[in-house]
Parts: sequence; C-alpha cells; structure tokens
Amino acid sequence: MAFTIKFKDGKYVTSESPIAGRSVMAELGVPADSGIVAWRVNNYTRPLEWLVEDDCVAEFVTTTSSEGLQIYRRSLDFLFVIACEKTLKRKAILRHSISEGHYWEFEGEKATQSDAYRLHAEMSEIVRQDIPFIRKILPIDKARRIFEEQGEPEIAELFVRANLDPVEVYRCGSQYGYFCGTMAPSTGVLKTFDVVPFSYGIVLQFPTLALPDGILPFRGNKALAEVFFDYAHWLEVLDLNYLSSLHRHVTRGRSQELILISEAFHSQRLSGIAEEIASRPEVKVVTVAGPSGSGKTTFSERLKIQLIVCGKNPVTLPMDNYFLEREDAPEDENGDPDYEILEALDLPLLADNLARILKGEEVVAPRYDFVLGKKKPGKVIQLKADDILIMEGIHGLNERIMEMLPEGNRFTLFVSPLTGICIDPHNRTSTGDNRLLRRIVRDYRTRGKSAQITLEMYPKVVQGAMRYIFPLQSRANMVFNSALPYELGVLKGYVEPILHTVDEESPVFGDALRLLNILKFVPSIQSEGIPNNSVIREFIGGSCLDV
Repeated sequence: MAFTIKFKDGKYVTSESPIAGRSVMAELGVPADSGIVAWRVNNYTRPLEWLVEDDCVAEFVTTTSSEGLQIYRRSLDFLFVIACEKTLKRKAILRHSISEGHYWEFEGEKATQSDAYRLHAEMSEIVRQDIPFIRKILPIDKARRIFEEQGEPEIAELFVRANLDPVEVYRCGSQYGYFCGTMAPSTGVLKTFDVVPFSYGIVLQFPTLALPDGILPFRGNKALAEVFFDYAHWLEVLDLNYLSSLHRHVTRGRSQELILISEAFHSQRLSGIAEEIASRPEVKVVTVAGPSGSGKTTFSERLKIQLIVCGKNPVTLPMDNYFLEREDAPEDENGDPDYEILEALDLPLLADNLARILKGEEVVAPRYDFVLGKKKPGKVIQLKADDILIMEGIHGLNERIMEMLPEGNRFTLFVSPLTGICIDPHNRTSTGDNRLLRRIVRDYRTRGKSAQITLEMYPKVVQGAMRYIFPLQSRANMVFNSALPYELGVLKGYVEPILHTVDEESPVFGDALRLLNILKFVPSIQSEGIPNNSVIREFIGGSCLDV
C-alpha cells in the first residue's frame, strides 16, 4: 500500500515500499553534497539510512542548523578517534571544548606537531574513502563485550549504569563508537575540519553556525587553558573523570562529601580572587562578565562577602536591572525583543548612575521585574572613599561599559561554567548545555517560562554570547570556573519533568529529547545538603543571597 512523505515546503515523495532518507533525497533531486547529515521524521531526528514505511512529515537536517552541526561534530569526533587508533596507535581522550573545537589528550604522552600532521592526513584519507557510519542496535551484553574488547571499559560501564538495553551504536569500518546521538551518513561528509596541537594535546576544530563551511582561526587562550587544566587535575584527584565515576560516588553514599568538597573548592578560588583585588588599593570598580546561566549574581554576592573578610566594603550592582522597558527593547530580525545586545540596556541611565556613584553621591538604582518587563526603584547605593562597586552582567567586559569606568581603578572578571564531567572518554557534557539546564530551571521557577520558551530563545542567547561575550574573555584580569561536579545530578530532578512538557509538535522537541538523552546517564543527587550560598542555589532556589 502506498504512503506519502510530506515536506514543509510542499514537496512530497510517494512510495509503496520502505524507503530511506538518502533515497528520498534522490527522488527529490537533492544533491548528495548539499550539507544534509540526517533527517527529521515526525519531529524525531533519524539517520539518513532510517527506513520510513508509513505516511509522515519530514525535513532534512543540514549543517546550517545547530542540530546539524552537533551531528557533524560528533561524527568528526568518531573520525578523530579512528584516526588516532589507526595512525598513532593511541587512545584519544576528550577533555573539554576550546576555541570552537574539542581538546583531546593521549594518556601519558604529549601530542606533537608531527602527530597533528599525521592525524590530519589520515582523517583526510578516511574522508576520501567515504566509509559509511552504520547504525547498529545491540543487546547490552553484546555492546558491553565489544567496547571492553576495544579497550573502552568506561563506555561499557556506562551502558550498565544507564540501564541501556538495547544500545544504539555506530560502526565505521571495523570500529564501533558510541557518541550519544545520530551520526552523519558517512565519512565523506566530514570535509571541513582542522587539527591543531595545543598544550599537551590536540584541538580538533569544526565548523560553526557563523562559518558552517569553514574553520575559524584558532584562538588558544593560555590563561583560560590553565583554568581547564587546573579543574581537570582536581577531578582526577577526586576520581571524577567520567559520569561512571559519579555513579560510583553516589552508590557508595559519598554525594554529600562531594558537595562539600566542590563548594570548598569554589570558596578557595573566591578567596584567592578577593585577596588579589584587596591587594590593589587603586581598585574602585570590579566588573563581572559571563554568559547567561553562569551564576554571575551568586558569584558577585559571594565575592562581596570575601572582600569584607579582606577588610573592604563592597556594594553590588547587577546590570540586568538596567534593561529597557519591554516595549522599548530593541528587536531582532523576527521582531522579538533582543536582550542579548548591549543596546538592550538603558545605557544613558547606567552611565549617569555610575558617574554619580563614583563621585560618592547617593543613587537609587533600578530593579528590573522580568515578569512585567519594567524597572522599579531598587536599593540605595552610596560609595564611601574606600568602598568597591561590584558590577555584574553579560556585557561586563564590553568596551562601551569600560569607557564609563576609570581605567586605572577597575578590575575585570570572567565567570562561566567552563568544564564538566565527561560522559565517557569520547563524549563530553557541554558547558552550553549546562548553562541551558540552569536557565530552564530558573526561568520556570522565577520567570514563569516553560521549557519550550527557554529552548526557543536559547539559540539567540548562544549567538549573542559567541558574538559579544566570549571574544572578550581575554580582557579579564582573572577567570572563575563556576561549574560544580555534582550539579547535573541535582539539576536532573528539577529539569526532567519540565523538559517532558515540550510538545511533540514543537520545533524544539528534538532539543528537549537530546537533553533528556544526556540526563539518562546522570545519577540523581538530592539537593538538601547543598549550602544556601552555592552557585546552584541561584537556579534551583533556596539561596540566602540576593539573587
């Protein structure tokens, strides 16, 4: 019996037998080199080899979309792992992201420029061979045996911890890989990449939304890299390299110990930053910048306390309170309010308030009501001769903000959850996803926004961060990593029910599913033992600070 596959642009394909995505592309005359890496069938993302045998609505997923780039990147990661095994005879371990790429290391050995050349050549050859990524559904016992035999016991253990049965894996040639999602149809699609030696390892660079057909210049920030390496060393000391390690901590009843150690680590870093600021008597203003969901407000309030311990008298000023009234906010290309650009702030009012505060005048700062979209009178601020003003906001490192402050009297900080526990040696928990999960929980709790609304607006938030925030992080005097090793386990209990409310017909349903698929690997951790001054309290509630 014939069935029809309909597309949103009005095109359709009729078939009497099961048909795969690639065959549908051929029927429609879509070129094989059109950047298509998967297709979405009834809102579920599927590999192009997926067979359809009933009426459905479909669309192709390309590398010009966020989802398409994620598929491209995880497929490129698999290609990199294969090339490392084949050329260098080494196991590659994914550590974190850096400069639009993934930073990989090899156990016990430093990577060289020669390694990078050899890897690039081998990857290019595998791309030329156009080897298919074949989707396989395996029973858990077989999948576990295969990955143990491949020398990847951490991946095998995670299958058991997450109770995956059966397991969806991919095979490329003779090697199996697990990369938490749909893969590209073949290696021939992966023509755009670069391999750059950096520090002890290799950075695998990939395309971006800003440049889907090319590679941005590598910007290896040494200061930022030191934060990554410091955190990675700390995780090794705690035996928390992968989520399987976190599962072991939870099952052994060590969750509370982990929470306390993690919070002590934050306190230690905060103390060091406060001591550095206090050692500079000329500092009058501290600006705290970072992307949305970083915990800037909690950081600023805790920094305030640490500065008091150092003998200073600080006052906080959140820049979010200077948003324009909602009806006056600048609009994006779709006519929606754009809160990511600097012009979303009432800059004349901010400049006036800062000038008066720095002169020692008494100023009534505004407080923004995010539900009503309006400013109200807030707290009274007046700086004395030795007081310090702490300003926090996503644009805290912007040049136009810096111009409002005396150059010799400011200290700049960048705050973001920069790292996380990797899922396994080949899959990381994205810091962007970390911030997104924080945002979903906070938006739902404090701003009355559904997960669907937050997911719909988040690509704009990411684009704003890539354009206006991350390029400026090198201007900061110091960097604070606000990630907590235990937080995904805590966020899981709050965010899963919210994500399940996203409608199947929603354009962001696939994003909700992707996050839920990541969370299934994460053990649940109760929030009762979290201190009330923790960064995570800014999002789940219960903070004793003014957040």
